[in-house]
Parts: sequence; structure tokens; C-alpha cells
Amino acid sequence: MSHLVLLYYKFVHLPDAAAERDLQEQWCRELELRGRIIVAAEGINGTVSGLVNEAQEYMRRMQGHPQFAGTEFKVDEAEGHVFKRLTVKLRAEIVTLGIEADCIGNTGQRLSPMEFREKLDDPEAILLDIRNDYEYEIGRFEGAIRPPVETFKEFPDWIERQFGDQRDRLILTYCTGGIRCEKLTAYMREKGFQNVCQLEGGIVTYAKDPRVKGQKFEGDCFVFDDRLSVKVGDPVSRCEKCGELIARYVNCENVDCNRLYFLCKACENEKGLACSPACAESVRIRKPNDRLDPGLRSEGLRLKRRRHRAHRRESAQSVK
Repeated sequence: MSHLVLLYYKFVHLPDAAAERDLQEQWCRELELRGRIIVAAEGINGTVSGLVNEAQEYMRRMQGHPQFAGTEFKVDEAEGHVFKRLTVKLRAEIVTLGIEADCIGNTGQRLSPMEFREKLDDPEAILLDIRNDYEYEIGRFEGAIRPPVETFKEFPDWIERQFGDQRDRLILTYCTGGIRCEKLTAYMREKGFQNVCQLEGGIVTYAKDPRVKGQKFEGDCFVFDDRLSVKVGDPVSRCEKCGELIARYVNCENVDCNRLYFLCKACENEKGLACSPACAESVRIRKPNDRLDPGLRSEGLRLKRRRHRAHRRESAQSVK
């Protein structure tokens, strides 16, 4: 182990978010950290990797900062950087819901991993996975509902339609590290939901808790770095080529597709990274780990959204 991976966020009022963005970039460049950081007037949201001493120095600087003192860091060990580069951006929100919500003083009840585990046995509880579909597919809590929405911004309307007449019902929410739950439960509280809770620290904290040991979580936890996932429970997804139970995502090597799908290492070695025969015949093949240029990345996103909308239509028809 030579590197640390840091996952963190903090909702706090920043009088000069632009200046804080510049300071974050300065620190990260000095310490040779890589990753993604978002700064907004409502706080900071980041995940970075770096050598052990440099990552620890970054945490010390953050704890000495007047606004960021008290930031909780979730720390993983790694053999090297899990990001290829550094980006530090100034945004309107540190996690995009598109609706103002008081994430500092009015979020849902925070449940420790053990408290959350106990609530999972309540037959009346509604368990909501508020992540993306590809995160859900590689791993989730048993019995969790993953709403058929394409973006995080669609959750408020979906919740209002589904549970607007059940505002006293126990609703449990969870996400990767906790930040999306902070934003969504704050919105729900403002809309009169009285019994909404969130898994404090998200799946990342739950998986490491020495008492619950990831109980009732199936599969891996998706992470937004080169690892793509970290192990929590037994695999629940299958290789698209051979059907083996795995928890391994890859991107199709055809840059015009770039689909994220399940593929075991044996099938990759035998058949390559193309997700279909048509993609295997493409002349626009990305070399392993090469970055897509902005145009190809946008096209890949458009195709992914089109597939997601088709999946939503199929899901809606199956419910009927």
C-alpha cells in the first residue's frame, strides 16, 4: 500500500466559493493529488488519491481550515493513484438536485450502520436506493427500490408521485458516501415527510463497520474512480458473455458505444472488450485506459441515456 483514496464532503456556507476552489487546486497540485473536487456556495464534495504522507497532509490542512474543520474522510488503501488526473470545479451545487434544500440543519435522521441494519428488518419500511442504475446493478441492499429515473434531479418528482400521500411512513435512504442522502432527505423534510432516515456515511461506511460487516448488502459498491467497485457482499451480477457470477464492470472498447457492462476477465482475454460483434468490428476502438475526447464522450452519454429511457419504458410496462 503506497497511496490513500479519500472520499469526503461537507455542507457549509462558503462566502467566496471561487477562492476556495482556487485554494483546493493549489493544495492538490502542491501535494500531487489526483481526483475530482466540486466547490459551491453550499460546501465541498471530493474524492482524491495520493501518496500516504501527501494525502494525510491534505487532511490536516482541511481540518485546519475555518470552514472545512470537522470534515469526515472515508479512507481506502491503494497500490497507486486511482485517478488519471485532477479536476477542481466551481458549481452551483456540490451534488445536483436542482432544488434548494437546507442540508446543514434539516436533513433526515442519521442512522449508524447498526441502527440502519436494525431498521432493515422493519416490514413497513420503504428502502430507497438513490444512486444511478449502474451503481444499483453491481450491488444493493436486499429489497431496495431503485426508482426508474435517469438523473438525481428526477427523484423529488418521483417521490412526490409515489409517496406524497404517505408522509408519515418510515423511509430509509442510502447512497455511496452519504452526500446524495443529505440533499434528498433535506428536501423531503421540507416537503413534510416526517419519518425519513439516511445511512450515515453511506455504503462505504456500512461495509467497513466491524459489527454489521456489510450484512444484507448484495454485491459490490460502485465507486467513481479507476477501481469502479469495492467488494462488500457476494456478487449478484453476471458476465454478459458466459454468465459467471461476477462484480466486474468494463467499458466497451468501441468509442461510439462505450457501454458499461459486466465482463469477466477470462472472457475479456478471449474475446476482448467489445460488448457485441458489431462493436468488435468498429474501426474506432479505444486502447485500454485511453480517455475519450469530449465529442465522443458526449455521444456515448447520449446513447446511454437513450438506452436508459428504453429500460424505463420496459420497466413501466412490466409493472402494469
